Amino acid sequence: MPTARNSIHLFKCFGINVYLHWSWFFVAVYGIHARKGIYSSVIWNVLEYLTLFVIVLLHEFGHALACRSIRGQANQIVLWPFGGVAYATPPPRPGATLWTIAAGPLINVALFPILSALWWVGRSAHWGDDLYNFVVTIWFINVILLGFNMLPVYPLDGGQILRALLWFPLGRARSLLVATVIGFIGTAGLATVAILVQSIWLGLLCALNCFYCFQSFGRARELLRRDHATRREGYLCPNCRISPPVGDFWGCRMCRKRFDQFATELICPHCNTRYKVATCLDCGGAAPAEAWTAGELAKF
Repeated sequence: MPTARNSIHLFKCFGINVYLHWSWFFVAVYGIHARKGIYSSVIWNVLEYLTLFVIVLLHEFGHALACRSIRGQANQIVLWPFGGVAYATPPPRPGATLWTIAAGPLINVALFPILSALWWVGRSAHWGDDLYNFVVTIWFINVILLGFNMLPVYPLDGGQILRALLWFPLGRARSLLVATVIGFIGTAGLATVAILVQSIWLGLLCALNCFYCFQSFGRARELLRRDHATRREGYLCPNCRISPPVGDFWGCRMCRKRFDQFATELICPHCNTRYKVATCLDCGGAAPAEAWTAGELAKF
């Protein structure tokens, strides 16, 4: 996934930083050139491509603002050739995750009547060919983005919505496992379509989906291992009152290796990085060590 590194900072809105990845420019040149001749001037092609990413940006703001509305963390959006990525971390609850993911497609749903009205006005008022074709194209772009994104193929929004719905009856780990398996099957289907229509773009997207499914499948297995782990007695999260698991489930931000923060007194045994707060893997909250339970961590 693209990050702020090697990206251009565009602006900050509602506390959310928006970046543009460097690869966007190369694909923009190709995309604009590929549709050359559709309009009487290439300026319309440029405007069409920019409008596409305005729609993508609004979609990603939907994710980010929905996440922040439920006290999740979302402060970064990166635009790149495959669309946009909103780095949003909602509270680890199915309802919170469902709202965060669904808010993006809801933006496209809200744009549908607006763009439809513009199409009707343009046809009734007999707008010029370029302006009318531009509005019609943007209408189709919004519909295609919405329809494709809602496919139940993880990690597309439809696949993530399916995962959030499965979370209610199956739990966090099993819902992710099922969603990624369905994602593999869906990606295989899309790859078949890409071969039949000879679409390099769809093929690259399938490769990206497959890579992300592999990562998420490993994450699901890790969550299952954590769910079956023994819980450490005498320690309770001050937020959710759940005991932490016993095992190397915490990742060090410095060396990227795993360790058990409660077994090592909040010190990474690999790089000796000391942490001031203990993080709960169940609710995502963090609190000073002494707050976890009466006296058990006071020695830290």
